[in-house]
Amino acid sequence: QVQLVESGGGLVQAGGSLRLSCVVSGGTFSSYTMGWFRQAPGKEYVFVAAISWSGRTNTASADSVKGRFTISRDNAENTVYLQMNSLKPEDTAVYYCAARSGVYNPMNARRSTWYHNWGQGTQVTVSS
Repeated sequence: QVQLVESGGGLVQAGGSLRLSCVVSGGTFSSYTMGWFRQAPGKEYVFVAAISWSGRTNTASADSVKGRFTISRDNAENTVYLQMNSLKPEDTAVYYCAARSGVYNPMNARRSTWYHNWGQGTQVTVSS
């Protein structure tokens, strides 16, 4: 059974940085497309970033975080990261990582319904 565990969330002032981690156990991590989504209270999942199994060339990110957030992965550590810089109050949300095996497709990777496995989420709060 595939399990995803996020960590690294917290309270930070606007302009600050956080790095989220998501450790995956079970399955074959190196075959997974990994995604990060966020969810504000009462809202739907919003795509943040995604990365293909190799991570070398295939990444995608939402326009709202481009230039500020970077997704990366370490297949040896079964971990995907989300480095978040220049944080804004509107980045406040619960952040989830998601996984799915299969060929990377930048359109599919932006859809929360495409993913099969999800973590429990980690809260990020950005104060103004």
